[in-house]
Amino acid sequence: MQRQGIILKSLAGFYDVEDRDTKEIVTCRGRGLFRKDGFVLLVGDRVKFDVGEDGNGYITEAKERENQLVRPPIANIGKALVVFSAKEPNFNIKFLDRLLAVIEANHIEPIILISKIDLLSADEKEILAPLLDYYREIHYKVVEISAYQGIGLDAVKELVKSETIVICGQSGVGKSSLLNAIDPELDIEVNEISKALGRGKHTTRHVELHKLADGLVADTPGFSALDLDELEAEDLREAFVEFVAVQDACKFRGCMHVNEPKCAVKGAVDAGGILASRYENYLQLLGEIQGRKVRY
Repeated sequence: MQRQGIILKSLAGFYDVEDRDTKEIVTCRGRGLFRKDGFVLLVGDRVKFDVGEDGNGYITEAKERENQLVRPPIANIGKALVVFSAKEPNFNIKFLDRLLAVIEANHIEPIILISKIDLLSADEKEILAPLLDYYREIHYKVVEISAYQGIGLDAVKELVKSETIVICGQSGVGKSSLLNAIDPELDIEVNEISKALGRGKHTTRHVELHKLADGLVADTPGFSALDLDELEAEDLREAFVEFVAVQDACKFRGCMHVNEPKCAVKGAVDAGGILASRYENYLQLLGEIQGRKVRY
């Protein structure tokens, strides 16, 4: 009898699949038809599989995906927890906007988590607070965490309930620590931040979905090297949510908000309605997309 489940782990051609009904974890191989069709199975894929008399499982079919990321390779994500630290390493607004653009373009709901708030001085908090308030004003959920064992942790637990979550952000900001604090049984490896480099070392070696608060969460490598290869210029324009809110007032349809006259987005930046750093980061990302080599 054919069974259904979700791929929790992919490693060296083997897939750990959780049976939808029994919750049993079955190690499977992919049938040859996937190789023939050039289809690559991903963590998060919802699949059909058979189990032979020898106990070996074989994936026979993968259902259509709601979404997928290329780096890290994962499918069917409900929300993305975007984890940045307020300090050690310092908050990086350029990288935050880069991640948000890719996440928005893939139709995933982002939630911004700011860790290590307790390390900031009073003056540093005054600088960071208006930035975080701006992201709240453009309708992002922003959670500030003072200590993973204390303030803010309950809010994070509530966010991951019954969802398939991808967790991403800078290296060294505490992604693995966050997961371990929510569920100590996960025991995900954690490295100390490199004091010399001011950033963390990668501790995660593969993509894997972990059981967490009646949902699933992925601790994923590769996000610190995230690129824009899968995004076109039009995708980027639609990924900046506050631009979308005003761009119908642009003089030209399809305005890219760069040199066009009577651009509502540029007008909103000049009037202070759109954060100048967001617009500058958009221009930088747009230039990167437009300047990449044509792929054949």
